Amino acid sequence: AATNAYGFYSVSVPKSGAYTLVYTYIGFVKLIKNINVAGSQKLDVEMAEESKALEEVKITAKKEDENVKSIEMSVNKIEMKTIKAMPALLGEVDLVRSIQLLPGVSTVGEGASGFNVRGGDVSQNLILLDEAPVYNSSHLFGFFSVFNPDAVKDVKLIKGGIPANYGGRISSILDVRMKEGNAKRTEINGGVGLIFSRITLESPIVKDKGSFIFAARRSYADVLAKPLLTGDLKGAQFYYYDLTAKANYKINTRNTVYLSGYFGRDVFGNDFGFNWGNTTASLRWNHVFNDRLFLNTTAYYSNYDYLLDSDLKNNNQKDRFRWNSNIISKSIKPDFTYYLNNQNQISFGGQFISYDSKPGSATAISGGEKRDISLEARFGDESALYIANDQKVSDWLSLQYGIRFSMYRSLGPADVATNYVADPNDPYGRKDPQIPFVKYTDGETIKTYSNWEPRFSAKIETSDNSSIKLSYNRTTQYLHLLSNTAASSPLDVWTLSSKFIKPEIADQVALGFFKNLGDNEYELSVEGYYKDMQNQIDYVRNSDLLLNKFLEGDLLFGKGRAYGAEFYAKKNKGNLTGWISYTLARTERQVEGINRNDWFATRFDKTHNLSVVALYELNKRWSFSANFAFSSGTPATFPTNRYEWNGIALPNNIYDSRNNSRIPSYHRLDFSATRKNKRKLFKKGETEWVFSIYNAYNRRNPFSVYVRQNDKDPRITEAVRYAVFGSIIPAVTYNFKF
Repeated sequence: AATNAYGFYSVSVPKSGAYTLVYTYIGFVKLIKNINVAGSQKLDVEMAEESKALEEVKITAKKEDENVKSIEMSVNKIEMKTIKAMPALLGEVDLVRSIQLLPGVSTVGEGASGFNVRGGDVSQNLILLDEAPVYNSSHLFGFFSVFNPDAVKDVKLIKGGIPANYGGRISSILDVRMKEGNAKRTEINGGVGLIFSRITLESPIVKDKGSFIFAARRSYADVLAKPLLTGDLKGAQFYYYDLTAKANYKINTRNTVYLSGYFGRDVFGNDFGFNWGNTTASLRWNHVFNDRLFLNTTAYYSNYDYLLDSDLKNNNQKDRFRWNSNIISKSIKPDFTYYLNNQNQISFGGQFISYDSKPGSATAISGGEKRDISLEARFGDESALYIANDQKVSDWLSLQYGIRFSMYRSLGPADVATNYVADPNDPYGRKDPQIPFVKYTDGETIKTYSNWEPRFSAKIETSDNSSIKLSYNRTTQYLHLLSNTAASSPLDVWTLSSKFIKPEIADQVALGFFKNLGDNEYELSVEGYYKDMQNQIDYVRNSDLLLNKFLEGDLLFGKGRAYGAEFYAKKNKGNLTGWISYTLARTERQVEGINRNDWFATRFDKTHNLSVVALYELNKRWSFSANFAFSSGTPATFPTNRYEWNGIALPNNIYDSRNNSRIPSYHRLDFSATRKNKRKLFKKGETEWVFSIYNAYNRRNPFSVYVRQNDKDPRITEAVRYAVFGSIIPAVTYNFKF
């Protein structure tokens, strides 16, 4: 039997008598319990971290072959101790950057926000922090993630075979769980780096019954640069921070509650200000009805917002522009698990989500005259019901099958056009709204969409250490991120499905072979997948997505497909551990009005993607790590010719082709060394120095390539490479724990 995410499990035995229970979990020491069963009984156990008995585990313990025995496929789990050991940009451990070294995961470029999974864009990943969605997972325009590594317990990325209890996105689920806090003693840890510092406090509320964790980070580039700033730059702000907190309390043997929250913000500017951030809060209740039935109920609140203000300091009421936008979601989600018997584990439940989207609340003041150019808010709700079963058919065959039904309603108040019709005089293909507009009152249904989402997975064990797995899932997405830039930015607009914006739908099939070697020392796998996507959003040329009242007229809709093969080899034991992953993939779209209506490669299509991660433990004091990443250049649209007007050269694409070329390939090597200090902090703690080098051989990897007219010779149109990082970046971090 396997526990759920909260530790609840149920085992049925055929008769009374003596039994031996063996508990195993990655990163913890195997635990063996001998019990006598005379009737129903409850047994809680506490497992010790593997590092506390490292020598014994190396000699006797066997690594759990979960990758072969579990029915899960297209799933990657990374332990936080592994993420912390890997080289990091400017010495800061980054969860999102680390998962980009896994098969099937990529990014459009260095410093780009979010990540892409199996041909999906960044908005098609459901990122959960203790089950609350995070709409923007990046600080500093994509250089760092919002997740504090000291507060994260485990990370799970689901790329395919998505279980029926998940919905709302069509590419992947990134499930990030926070630590509960130390329930036995107070513990403080943190670190001091080149650009920011962090501090974490864990402590019992009531020993062995409740605990909390509080973690904080802040960058201080603005503080270090303050003495150097003069003139218009004096007083400029550029920093980010986040606060993460969680508390839990065990009311009794049947009831436990959890409360967690996150608040983070990026702040840039001087007189002209720009800031954005996430706020999440989740309340969960675990209830054990009986020996077989478990309930987890989650209520969450999530808010992403940003602000632009032309005059933060002086509050100028004569000439000023102010614009803010946000999206709020609130949800209730009960999830039941019923252990029918040792062969069948049934899960069922539902979810209701309320959406409140304000795409733009803006005012402009010129010469003291104020003008409101705000867009009306958009409202909607999403509801879902699901049921699924994990069934062990035989010793060699296991199945996981289920169905999810989702429904979305676009709600008033709103004034909605009758239709959108193409303007024959518009060279870009825009559509104009038809009048009269239909007025919907508060809460009135504008449009309803409903979808059945079947899920199926199977595992066939071909031997004690190998298996074949296959999966199919249909997923639906009612929330969309609109961005016509090379990479998403904090100013991109989240919008809801509406009368003219249909939900995105994806069907994915995957087949894989998994094998372990050398007493589970090595893991090998290969997976192939094909994904078909409907109602994919694209844009007319020169589209206007910001503060556009008739946004739907600038949108185009088409279909997409993504297919590829993922190869993965991992070494789990010994002083040298790590993995090699390689992905061969293709991602394409077909949209009427683009690329002569033919298929074209998307901006995040990468044919080849190779990652190598090596971790080496020299002794108890020194450890080393290295990463190498290589990927094909991303597609780009380059001109095929040019024409001149008044001495100005204007590039032109005569074939109207989209992404007709590629920028140069990307490759990078990073190193890291960790030295644990002998001297304890306050005579009882632990300290260490982490030295890292990012981009070790000084590669100027292109983020994009653009064309321009040569300044000296106007007859020449030249291509210019834009690199985010063009040099070696060394860093040092001091970590402590006591």
